[in-house]
Amino acid sequence: MSAETPDPLDGFDATIHAPNRLRICALLDTAGEAEFGLVQQQLDLSASVLSKHVTVLMDAGYVEQRKAVRDTRQRVWLRLTRQGRDAYRGHLAALRAIVGPSDPAA
Repeated sequence: MSAETPDPLDGFDATIHAPNRLRICALLDTAGEAEFGLVQQQLDLSASVLSKHVTVLMDAGYVEQRKAVRDTRQRVWLRLTRQGRDAYRGHLAALRAIVGPSDPAA
């Protein structure tokens, strides 16, 4: 790769690559914002497993949470930060570079 052409593998992000964190980022990229319980249900994860992965993503600056009361209960909504969305999309580009172009005829 020349100095002018960035290496697409530079976008590979080990923090996002863990399967559950990749699934969380994919869901939040599509949804924009989602309530913790919905993410838990959609990904079929226990609250503790989801919480651990969300904490890793928050510590990296990729996910933020918003807390509010709804139906007299404290709820938590999750969303990707701009940094998180950029990192997720860069990671997808790196994965595509690794596997190469898909051949629909194959």
